[in-house]
Amino acid sequence: MSASPARRAAFDTIQRVFEQDAYADRAFPAVAAVLDVRERALAQRLAYGTIQRVRTLDHGIEALGRRPVRKLDPPVRAALRLGGYQLAFSEVAMHAAVNESVELVRDSGLERAVSFANAVLRRLALGLRELVSGLPEGTPVEAALRHSYPDWVAETWWRDFGPDEALALMRAQNEPPETVVRRNALKAGAVGGEPDPEIPGALRVERVDEQALAEGLIWPQSRGSQLAGLCARVQEGERILDLCAAPGGKATQVAERAAEVVAIERHPGRARELEETCRRLGAANVQVVNADALELPDDLRDFDRVLVDAPCSGLGVLASRPDLRWRATPLPELQRDLLRVAAERVKPGGTTLYSVCTLNAEENEEVVDASLLEVEPLNREWPRFAHPTRPEFLLTRPDRDRTSGFFIASLRSPP
Repeated sequence: MSASPARRAAFDTIQRVFEQDAYADRAFPAVAAVLDVRERALAQRLAYGTIQRVRTLDHGIEALGRRPVRKLDPPVRAALRLGGYQLAFSEVAMHAAVNESVELVRDSGLERAVSFANAVLRRLALGLRELVSGLPEGTPVEAALRHSYPDWVAETWWRDFGPDEALALMRAQNEPPETVVRRNALKAGAVGGEPDPEIPGALRVERVDEQALAEGLIWPQSRGSQLAGLCARVQEGERILDLCAAPGGKATQVAERAAEVVAIERHPGRARELEETCRRLGAANVQVVNADALELPDDLRDFDRVLVDAPCSGLGVLASRPDLRWRATPLPELQRDLLRVAAERVKPGGTTLYSVCTLNAEENEEVVDASLLEVEPLNREWPRFAHPTRPEFLLTRPDRDRTSGFFIASLRSPP
């Protein structure tokens, strides 16, 4: 027998991420292009789940397999991780998880490692689920091992939210994220989906309609992200500067009302992709500028509003970006610099919308406090999403709101 196409795609993705430092959201589409819809969904669930849970899985493999994971051949390491994920965290049949993982080792040309992989996988089948369920979670370090996060992430959430909510966040971001698209108001056409009762334009869908996406009728965008765009409160006829525009969700969202949007992207390839997105969505009023937001041309100023959807550690989107937890780095200095640029480029009395897809006070409220700009409260319009300790801000939570985690602040410059 040989491994199923879905498991082969998951296996290849896991190897590319951990052995070649590839990004999961780019590696997976490349290896899954030939799969049908059902196989693709299974492959993504297995690949992303394994990548998310790799710290816990490696602990179990070493405890039960009695061999350091770092010393294994890369294909064996990937096969054991993939098989272990299925055995500990999925409802896949035990024999399928074991047998197909062994075949992945065999198909990799490592016949000498087949018996070893088979023996370890059978030990995992007998004991991994029980081992994982018995791991303690009473401290940040214990919880980080059990739920597969870096220690610093657990410690950050313990500090900012307390133990119970930190654990809830960890559990929530190990589950598949919502599938939501934004209905593009710039194009007419029939689009399926269940309208969200709180976020205008948001549609809940079982899967993204690739045809509607290609036609520019929709854009995949979480409710948390769409809320940030709505909080910009863009009015008809306004000029908008988006300092960190790619991939384009918020730039094209505010383009539905603005007269002009200047969208900044420093990476040439991403700038070209952003231009293509704007063309597809019919956002002809968006001008893409390939430039560093910290070194803008002098003539880009006096905007009615500036969007700062800043680069960040991404701790609110770990469910949809499985490898990010192993790469994440807080960026408060860059965020403060971007807010300074926004204050310089917005017209007197204008508004800056600061949003970050992270759950970390050092990148959220502390960055805003350091800006010394006047805060315009958002909680009266969006009370459900009010920040728990600073209600003038909004904070969406994966555990509470079942969407990506976003911190959102509206800031007024002096007149």
